[in-house]
Amino acid sequence: MVNKIQTKLYFFSLSIFIILIDQYTKYLMFYNYKKLINKDFLLFRLDFVKNYGAAFNIFSGSRIFLSFISIIISIFLIYLILRKNTLNVFDLYCYSFILGGTFGNGIDRILKGFVIDFINLNIINFPVFNIADISINIGFIFLIYTIFKKKR
Repeated sequence: MVNKIQTKLYFFSLSIFIILIDQYTKYLMFYNYKKLINKDFLLFRLDFVKNYGAAFNIFSGSRIFLSFISIIISIFLIYLILRKNTLNVFDLYCYSFILGGTFGNGIDRILKGFVIDFINLNIINFPVFNIADISINIGFIFLIYTIFKKKR
């Protein structure tokens, strides 16, 4: 019983860590963007974009709808992590990464009305994104991997 609780706490801690890193990097960009903008690194450069929509700026201007979706998805992911059925560790990692990213972007959307994006890839033409977006994508890639692996 204690081991299951420790496992659940570990995965919530992972989500909280992602949220903190995401919020800290957005804070740095929001208050220092004039100093940081267009700083070029090997694979990416720092930019500053206020994203009023979701991925690829879809549903732009739908703050209430997107905030509601963030809350619903976060509650569902918390349920998946807490449920009594034994999940494999890989699924818990998927849910934790997606929860951390969804919650991180949800905080911005609810409190500011937009999500701060700041990572702009140099190697391909791709929309500007943030740490929460990376976390969500890692979680989804892992989730798709587990779905295909279970079908074999």
